[in-house]
Amino acid sequence: MNRQRIVKIALRGLLVLAPIVFLDSCNFVKSKLGKGKGSSKKDKAEPGVNNGEVVATGRKGDKQTTPFGMVLVPSGSFMMGQADEDVAATQINLNRRVTISSFYMDDTEITNHEYRQFVNALMTDSLSVLGEEEIMSKFHPDTTVWKKDFTYHNGDPMLEYYFSHPAFDTYPVVGVSWKAARYFCEWRSNLYNDYRTKEKLFRSPKFRLPSEAEWEWAARGGRSSAKYPWGNPYVSNGLGCYLANFKPQRGNFDADGYPYTAPANQFNPNDYSLYNMAGNVAEWCLDAYAENATAIVWDMNPVNDNGDEPRKIVRGGSWKDISYFLETGTRSWENENQKRSYIGFRCVVDNIYGRTASKSKR
Repeated sequence: MNRQRIVKIALRGLLVLAPIVFLDSCNFVKSKLGKGKGSSKKDKAEPGVNNGEVVATGRKGDKQTTPFGMVLVPSGSFMMGQADEDVAATQINLNRRVTISSFYMDDTEITNHEYRQFVNALMTDSLSVLGEEEIMSKFHPDTTVWKKDFTYHNGDPMLEYYFSHPAFDTYPVVGVSWKAARYFCEWRSNLYNDYRTKEKLFRSPKFRLPSEAEWEWAARGGRSSAKYPWGNPYVSNGLGCYLANFKPQRGNFDADGYPYTAPANQFNPNDYSLYNMAGNVAEWCLDAYAENATAIVWDMNPVNDNGDEPRKIVRGGSWKDISYFLETGTRSWENENQKRSYIGFRCVVDNIYGRTASKSKR
């Protein structure tokens, strides 16, 4: 009996130690159980050189904060590509595994009122450098897209009021080219870092457009092989309510509640708290378009930054598209200088303090 009791106690001890050994093999022990003996004294060293030795361990006092209006998207690995049948037989989005580092992303598309701050700043600070004509032609939203994009369409009310009237302040900005969207990101970066510099803070990583892979990872919201951002293969819920703003049925634009665009925070967000990753307005991505992108970009934070290719990736589908374009795996493109009534954008910022792998398996 004594021997059996000793064996039981030994087995219990092994069961307790086994998870600790496993965590140690994954380098989780230090973060979970402390830094260990002998490290506390050195960790407290502030100067880079002390007593003739290099003791620099890391500067203190900086912390990357979540920019206003953004949410944190964790790192992870997923099967990028078509999430359902390639009904158009395009063969341009073959499946493969890619890994994405953590980043922050705007929880909504950039709205009219947010973009207006950019235009007003240009008219105030850059008028003498750029000139009013260049600002209006390149960076101001082209409101005439509401007439030009559609044959024999009465877009006059939208042309006159969509960008200028307070009724549309929280609606996504449209009529903005890929180049203008990137210039907005640059202006937003300078605005944010000028403030941080004045406050004697470290500069933040710059705002930019998301890569195509980042966009798709964020759109899926951590759901493996999700056809839509909400996960299930249907565009409406059990009550028959549509889950996005698009062109349902046989062209009944009003069936989802909005004949044109909807407010940027309308409809339920996905599991990463991102709104309208399907429908409302399609979104510019950083990548140049290539039919064989799967073969020419790497599988770790892939991006096709071919500056000689004027076609740029557009993702997510819009208020005027059928459900096929709302799928997380559907690819599309538009010319970098083109402005449309159904294309907007959102920004991302690298999470430089979260470059380690996410603890959750997705």
